[in-house]
Amino acid sequence: MGTTITLDLAEDLRPARLRELADDVFAWMHEVDGRFSTYKSDSEVCRFDQGEVLLSEASTDLRFVLEACADLWGVTDGFFDAYATGGLDPSGFVKGWAAQVASDRLLAAGAANHCVNAGGDVRVRGFSPTGEPWRIGIRHPWDETAACLVLAGTDLAVATSGVYERGRHVLDPRRGAPAGGLRSVTVVGSDLGVADAYATAALAMGAAGIGWLDRLTDHTYAVITDDARQYHSATLPQTV
Repeated sequence: MGTTITLDLAEDLRPARLRELADDVFAWMHEVDGRFSTYKSDSEVCRFDQGEVLLSEASTDLRFVLEACADLWGVTDGFFDAYATGGLDPSGFVKGWAAQVASDRLLAAGAANHCVNAGGDVRVRGFSPTGEPWRIGIRHPWDETAACLVLAGTDLAVATSGVYERGRHVLDPRRGAPAGGLRSVTVVGSDLGVADAYATAALAMGAAGIGWLDRLTDHTYAVITDDARQYHSATLPQTV
């Protein structure tokens, strides 16, 4: 997926069992990359976009992602659009969803204390190796060596969409042009795929995305604008 995947298992298990759990996570993430990469012409998502794979022939995962993207398009008033660039690109949902599935599988396997980090989209459960809640640093949008915010919790899905690494890669689907106004959007919820899509949608909305995020009842957020103003939910689980 063009990013780094890291895993922290805070469980008192045999090394062999920890390696097995980790191997399962990374095998899953590689499977997702092979199926959904928009950079690989032989990936299922590219072949589907080119008409080489029919919907009736698509994998269960691809059908799920397509349905989820359609639902998210409606919920975000069209600002989360997997076809915003012209072709099919569900990356704004897939990375978070893949990490969420990995976390769900770890929980089901008895590893209740873990952190899955997919390029800054983070799913934490339970407690860190210190026995304290997990601490999640949100990268400062102008200083890659610093955090502008630190969140803490034992059951959080934290997704950030920004322009500081890949430039203005998120399009405003209504204008067909790069979105502007917001430098960084972080969304916190319980499902990382949804949080990932919401962060992308709010970034696409520009300044109007702040009001849209503020109206969400089941998510919290933190936003930094292009002119360095910061807004966040009153209930954001941040540290002092």
